[in-house]
Amino acid sequence: MPENAASLIAEIRDCRFCADVLAAGPRPIVQFSASSRIVIIGQAPGTRVHESGVPWDDASGERLRDWTGLSPVHFYDPAIVALVPMGFCYPGTGSSGDLPPRPECAPLWHDRVLALLPADRLTLLVGQYAQSRYLTARGKQSMTAAVRAFASHGEAIFPLPHPSWRSTGWMQKNPWFEAEVLPVLRAAIRARLD
Repeated sequence: MPENAASLIAEIRDCRFCADVLAAGPRPIVQFSASSRIVIIGQAPGTRVHESGVPWDDASGERLRDWTGLSPVHFYDPAIVALVPMGFCYPGTGSSGDLPPRPECAPLWHDRVLALLPADRLTLLVGQYAQSRYLTARGKQSMTAAVRAFASHGEAIFPLPHPSWRSTGWMQKNPWFEAEVLPVLRAAIRARLD
């Protein structure tokens, strides 16, 4: 019997696989439906998202919505947008910010989630962790090089930097991102909304 989105979401939200290593405790954050034609694969929830339970409910989310041109109404509609992080739970804080996403999540859940989504989906790979998993042909290419070469990944995949506060400086050093990448990204998103 084929898997359905509602039962898989319930299973993910009940996951306690990493409970013993998550200082804040498990709280898997995910959004999708079988009709999600835009998929955003990010890193992992931060403290604010862990507290609210709402994906991308922070300044990074505001910047990502600005980059994509998606309104909050569209962004938070699972019939349109799937929000599937590399790690579903807040991983905790390290010496220079949040820890990397837990490595168990993507192998445990991603194939099952993506199998439920439409084949003609648009996938945004936000940050180095998503790009390392899904742009396997990029080799040792930097995140900046992967984003710069966005057109070489095909029309259905967009690598993006993580939209944290650090991206402000990155965007100043790489003005081509706003001038060349974002207009094409927004057009691809509009096409999926029509």
